[in-house]
Amino acid sequence: MVGRVAIGFVLFLGWAAAQAVAGPTRVLDLHGRPVDPLRAPVGTVATVLVFTTSDCPISNRYAPEIARLAQGFRARGVRFFLVYPVQGDTPMVIRKHLTTFAYDLPALRDTVQELVTLTGVTVTPEAAVVDARGHIVYRGRIDDRYVDFGRDRPAPTTHDLEWALDAIVAGKPVVVRETRAAGCILADLVK
Repeated sequence: MVGRVAIGFVLFLGWAAAQAVAGPTRVLDLHGRPVDPLRAPVGTVATVLVFTTSDCPISNRYAPEIARLAQGFRARGVRFFLVYPVQGDTPMVIRKHLTTFAYDLPALRDTVQELVTLTGVTVTPEAAVVDARGHIVYRGRIDDRYVDFGRDRPAPTTHDLEWALDAIVAGKPVVVRETRAAGCILADLVK
């Protein structure tokens, strides 16, 4: 029995190590300067990358919830970035989008989809949470309000991203580490 536990622990450590991400090299801020959002300042508990586009209706409907989460977790050591992974979202388009939806978050352009590849996101909106050690500890939907593109609930029944962040700031493991997000499919957007 001890051998099985040891093997399981080694496999777990291997999986955890595989979840560590290296910082991107071609992600830009809105001034065209390279940014590594995974290089967190001291005191940062987690970094949340919310992948969005200016014209995805589901992403846009989540703007108030994303802003609420960012505001609520900022004082708890959690940083949020909006990540725009498509070429059509130019700095001018992104600035207008930030203003239209009252976002007070830093925005990044990931037009070569380096962060998309590192995190494995497939739709917008989708969130990836990276802990202080550089491990992806959650990836998926913000909540379950949207069942599929064009199908939603009046209100969410689970708050996946918020629950993951609550666990992280409490120093606990994230119970549900991956969920299926519904939204605009990135493969369709980058063609």
